Amino acid sequence: MKKFTLSLASSVVIASLLTACGGGSDSGDSGGTPTPPPTPEPTPELAQDYCYTMSTSMGDIGLAIDTTNTPITGENFKQYVDAGFYDGLIFHRVIHQFMVQTGGFKPGLIYSEGNDPIVNESAVGFSNLRGTLSMARGSAANSASSQFFINSVDNEFLDKANAQDGYGYAVFGQVFEGIEVVDQMDIVDTANAVSDNSGTFQDVPVEDIVISSISEITCPAT
Repeated sequence: MKKFTLSLASSVVIASLLTACGGGSDSGDSGGTPTPPPTPEPTPELAQDYCYTMSTSMGDIGLAIDTTNTPITGENFKQYVDAGFYDGLIFHRVIHQFMVQTGGFKPGLIYSEGNDPIVNESAVGFSNLRGTLSMARGSAANSASSQFFINSVDNEFLDKANAQDGYGYAVFGQVFEGIEVVDQMDIVDTANAVSDNSGTFQDVPVEDIVISSISEITCPAT
């Protein structure tokens, strides 16, 4: 049985920027023109290739999915939606001022096994900002499957560039409507809970937050 968790330990990254100075003569001659550092590739903007209404017991949330820049992750999500996999699942993990997570359990914490894990596309460079969708995974870089989370606040420490494990969590979409529903999810009462077949869980909403359906819609004009 596969279990997916998020590392919650935020690391402090101390970067030392070292500037190499070219050796000159006593007369002050430069000794040559320094070569400028290469310009880093800009991070692309999140595309809205597929859009969905995720209807939950707390309200509707509009989701925009990027299959242009994160084709593996975006298509993975689309396949689960097309199969109706998420219908009836719960948000099984809510950590206040952090994120809300779903995609793996039915009410009663009954495990719903997903497909094979996918490649981690965190290197694309999207940041785990408030309202973005990101894949949950285990300790291995390429262990994400069906579970995802919505960042309820900016969580840049989850980005590949900042991640303690060097892998990061792959952002593949964003909330374009209904962020207030995410905010309400973020403040629900939670507790520890025990499942007959999946062990003990922390940060489980006391009252189930259920996904009734995820339906494809036309993306809003940008």
